[in-house]
Amino acid sequence: MKSWEENVRKVIPYTPGEQPDFPDMIKLNTNENPYPPAPGTLEKIRNMNPEQLRLYPAPGADSLVNALAGYYHLKKEEVFVGVGSDDVLAMAFLTFFQSGKPILFPDITYSFYDVWADLFRIPYECQPLDEQFCIRKEDYLKENGGIIFPNPNAPTGVEMPLADIEEIISGNPDVVVIVDEAYIDFGGTSARELIHKYENLLVVQTFSKSRSMAGMRIGYAFGCPRIIKYLNDVKYSFNSYTMNRPSLEIGLAALEDEEYFQETRQKIMHTRERMKKELAELGFRFADSKTNFLFVTHPEYDAKELFEALKEKHIFVRYFKKPRIDQYLRITIGTDEEMDTLLSFLRSYKK
Repeated sequence: MKSWEENVRKVIPYTPGEQPDFPDMIKLNTNENPYPPAPGTLEKIRNMNPEQLRLYPAPGADSLVNALAGYYHLKKEEVFVGVGSDDVLAMAFLTFFQSGKPILFPDITYSFYDVWADLFRIPYECQPLDEQFCIRKEDYLKENGGIIFPNPNAPTGVEMPLADIEEIISGNPDVVVIVDEAYIDFGGTSARELIHKYENLLVVQTFSKSRSMAGMRIGYAFGCPRIIKYLNDVKYSFNSYTMNRPSLEIGLAALEDEEYFQETRQKIMHTRERMKKELAELGFRFADSKTNFLFVTHPEYDAKELFEALKEKHIFVRYFKKPRIDQYLRITIGTDEEMDTLLSFLRSYKK
């Protein structure tokens, strides 16, 4: 090791889902929405004035903050915007988890949490899910430096009842509790309504999944004005101009087309419920999902072998080589046509 390397911050980075590029592929590995963004967003791109790109965007992302506040019937002081929910969550780790006590999150969950904790030198303890992949609320009612969990959880897809979430929040008044709701629009119940009851709650959502805009990187959070102010203070100390002008404009257009938003999310939920029945008939097992993916296992198939067999046919799903879940595959819900192709392969697999 060179002498200068002794002072380098070394971390094991997050491993994102594979981004293959084949003309005939079926991409079901990164939970992207199979439908295009709202038509108004495409019109906004076509009509954007290039002159705007030479100017900095508004540091506070005011137009989008105001639109989100109006859409969700909140005050603008209760809304924070960032470059995708990953940016929002990283800012939240940096802002709120500074006590020196370990933060708590599930052992099977979004795998960026331990990366951020290591990056920011935050101690943490993973709390094991039960045998049905459910979060045990009692595991979070002990001394800690903060709490974060997705709801519904990822990669399991399991939703935690709102009453249990509230019990965790109320049982931890001295720390910030973050509920990561990246998949909430696919049938879950948001904890957003609780921000007016608990000052220590931050709820994080995204345009990436339900609004088909993973490529634009728009994330946001809800909380009491004080918690949002603390987030903004860190943001302005880190990078004032986090949201670019095209993302701000396109985000506004997406919020305006409520009919399209409801139509596409309903399509995905309908396809998901059909896939539950079809996969169960093929012998697959899975917890009930309230997301745009299913987390499946089969008693007769090795998950890694099935993953590789699908990959050979340019059908990409997600495999996690991790304890407790190395016999599971996460399958994003695609279009009905894409799912029919997947089912056709599975019906002939190992016959």
